[in-house]
Amino acid sequence: MKNFLLQIFTWWNGQTMGTRFFTWRNGKRVGEDEFGNIYYEGGLTTFGLPRRWVIYKGYADASCIPPGWHGWIHHRTDVAPTKEDYKAREWEKGHRANATGTSLAYRPPGSIAVAGERPAVTGDYDAWTPGN
Repeated sequence: MKNFLLQIFTWWNGQTMGTRFFTWRNGKRVGEDEFGNIYYEGGLTTFGLPRRWVIYKGYADASCIPPGWHGWIHHRTDVAPTKEDYKAREWEKGHRANATGTSLAYRPPGSIAVAGERPAVTGDYDAWTPGN
């Protein structure tokens, strides 16, 4: 019952009833990523490209889409990551979701959220003041 109500009244927790119906009617499941997000394809856009979408597992956050799927969903590649033998290079880092607004966000020294002085840089200048 809880999931049913969430699908009616919220769009940020997975899929809504409209998305569920549209996916059932038009979608062909293409694959799933390591986070549990499920990717679909079906129909054509007004540009003649195949329509692609994702059903998020949990909170709908676009930064939770890994790089391979991001390229596929934005039509940068026609081959879904599940259909190719992609091996990450040793210098590539693993995917992390955007941490902005959380306690894990980057806060440089001297920012409002962290004590300390901002280090001087070569681009520092003296601001103009009237009368100077």
